Amino acid sequence: MGMLRFLSRVAFICNCCFLLLSFSQWLPHPLENALTGDVLFLGWMGAFYVNIFICIILLILLLIGRLRKVGIPAWLLIVNFLFFAVQLTIIYLNHNLK
Repeated sequence: MGMLRFLSRVAFICNCCFLLLSFSQWLPHPLENALTGDVLFLGWMGAFYVNIFICIILLILLLIGRLRKVGIPAWLLIVNFLFFAVQLTIIYLNHNLK
């Protein structure tokens, strides 16, 4: 269960990178350096895949009634699920625009 807490925190960090990446697209001159590349990878690739894994596992734990034993704070669960909904919406909209 400690691994799920760790992965939930990793998903939160990836989701913060996703948020930074989303806001950086509106900048007139986005930064181009190694840190931007890391944020780009964690924001686009890491956030979705880690988040979908965590959301599916936590949903299964919720259905079988063992979610409380994991020890993940409620705010972290809610934020990760909200980010997952936003990511699915963005992927859906980008797929339909092409």
